[in-house]
Amino acid sequence: MVQKSELVRRAGCTLYADPSRVIAKFFLPGSETKPQGALHVDTIINRVLHMRDGDVSLALKNTLARFSARHYHLGEIVTKNYERIAHHMPSDVDISNDRKELIGAYFTQEYAVEGVALFNPSIVLHPDQSELLPDQIRIVLSLRAIGEGHISCIEFRTGTFSEALGIQINEPGNRVLTGDVSPILLTRDFLMKTLDHHMGTVLYEELLRLLPEEFDSDHVGDAITLIQNDSLITEGSGEIAKQIRRISSANYQLQFPEDRDISEYIIAPSSVDERQGVEDARFTEFIEEDGSSIYYATYTAYDGQQINQHLLKTLDFQNFEIRTLIGQAAGNKGMAIFPRRVNGKYMAISRWDNETISIAQSTDLVSWDPPLPLQFPEEPWEFVKLGNCGSPIETEDGWLLLTHGVGPIREYCIGAVLLDLADPSILIGALKDPLLVSLAEEREGYVPNVVYSCGSLLHGNTLILPYGCSDLKTRFAYVDFAALMKTLKEGTR
Repeated sequence: MVQKSELVRRAGCTLYADPSRVIAKFFLPGSETKPQGALHVDTIINRVLHMRDGDVSLALKNTLARFSARHYHLGEIVTKNYERIAHHMPSDVDISNDRKELIGAYFTQEYAVEGVALFNPSIVLHPDQSELLPDQIRIVLSLRAIGEGHISCIEFRTGTFSEALGIQINEPGNRVLTGDVSPILLTRDFLMKTLDHHMGTVLYEELLRLLPEEFDSDHVGDAITLIQNDSLITEGSGEIAKQIRRISSANYQLQFPEDRDISEYIIAPSSVDERQGVEDARFTEFIEEDGSSIYYATYTAYDGQQINQHLLKTLDFQNFEIRTLIGQAAGNKGMAIFPRRVNGKYMAISRWDNETISIAQSTDLVSWDPPLPLQFPEEPWEFVKLGNCGSPIETEDGWLLLTHGVGPIREYCIGAVLLDLADPSILIGALKDPLLVSLAEEREGYVPNVVYSCGSLLHGNTLILPYGCSDLKTRFAYVDFAALMKTLKEGTR
């Protein structure tokens, strides 16, 4: 396999997974019934209830002393985890705060978000571009981190780039946190479209009558009770109720403290749709028609069986809003939003059929029209399937789209295509050979023989290309932009 080596040079910077970056999350031991007839949860609680007060205080003190330096507000975390199992407590028992915290600690575990890998990056300009050297930019890097159980989270790093100094990534904070989740308002129209997307036609007229115009997850229980109790709705009411709960939980807000660094924020699974991971965020800075900007990212939500594309948006990388997406284009993995509207419509690159690159449009960023095929596998290094490596980049000659192709021995390579600026459904040119192929030192990892990116950034004549190596680590390459565009416009296919 030969890459376009005259177009690419590697940077010396490599990011590795750090198992010391841990979050404290709720832990529920096996809830099976013991031979004595008690649940495991109840047995643990009972053991703590029978401890002497002095022993409780000592055990809690030792626990907090051992683990507090690794977490923000560990006492608050274990108290919240106590509240999640408080319904198991005997009703006639009044216990101290120390005993509550200690019980909560038994239902808390540390989870190493980077215990396995740190890879599949995307890169955008940082919202703050102040106090920089000439020709220097500040960047935000998103990364996919994998921990125990192959569960993925989204992480961030910050840094700078200049032609003189290259890419420089700041040391991340030594503690991480997952943020506070809260509901967002959903509309009846959105619910109807989403139910239709997942279930097909159901008794929508009755639903419209029973649901308010706007609702959030705090109101879902009342709405479901009305639906299930209404005499007009019998067939499918249980499945409708299940889907409404799922939809409401999958659309939420996420807030992080403003006095923490971006590198300490972890976007972890927060809904049923995401319980087995949030994967491969493709960030882009979206420029609105009035010149203002907002950051969007699509990512893969995996529940252990099904995969769906979700939309994440933020202004500051501190407050995030997560929405589910509707339509065929949002199926499968690898959806990427264009960085502005085209002819008044939102546009996205899709790989809905798990094989070809397609293009789709939307009026609201949520509901997507059927995708149209854009590029089929043609070269040996992409015969298995094609996909994107992040959002298209606007240039005066067209939309530059980095792609990935899968070939023999399931080897992933990175390619590039050029799309028409006015009509991105027109393919102007495509590299015949890969732009980037894994080097010998990049081939070993959790999934061998893979180079993969979720987004690049153009600065001057340099295309900054962060990429994951074999689902293990992250490296960076610099692409000669002018030479790449010349090759693409020559129509090498």
